Amino acid sequence: MTHTELPVDHEADLKPNLAQHAALLVVVCVIGLVGNTVATENTLIEGIIGLAVIFAIVMIGLILTNVVPLRLPSVAWISLVGIVATLPWTPGNAWVLDAVSHVNFLTLATPCLAYAGIAIARREIEIAKTSGWKIFIVAILVMTGTYIGSAFVADLFL
Repeated sequence: MTHTELPVDHEADLKPNLAQHAALLVVVCVIGLVGNTVATENTLIEGIIGLAVIFAIVMIGLILTNVVPLRLPSVAWISLVGIVATLPWTPGNAWVLDAVSHVNFLTLATPCLAYAGIAIARREIEIAKTSGWKIFIVAILVMTGTYIGSAFVADLFL
């Protein structure tokens, strides 16, 4: 097999490094801070402190993802760091819980979900082109069913 025939992992080139992750997280934190300040009664300082704690937890989890030889997804490492930081016997857990309690997680999820909704890859566009009009019908039915199902469950339990 020659050099030109070797498979190339293009997705590995697209993954951000630690510094790029930090820069992206700062942007998400700023957007989340604006939403948290507008949507809740928390002060700006409370939001900054809470988001700084979340930022630190995420960065420690990302560092562990790159350093620890056990290959777990970054979300697993980030979750483990967050769990350990809030365990009752961890020093400072009450402060961490208090700081993070001032962050409304729905305001953090909103920009992430909005980005996920508009971030369509070239491959997904090609799939939509080759699938034709049938995928549009399926999408409409799935969205309608999800909405009706959610409304039914909400009406039933709320």
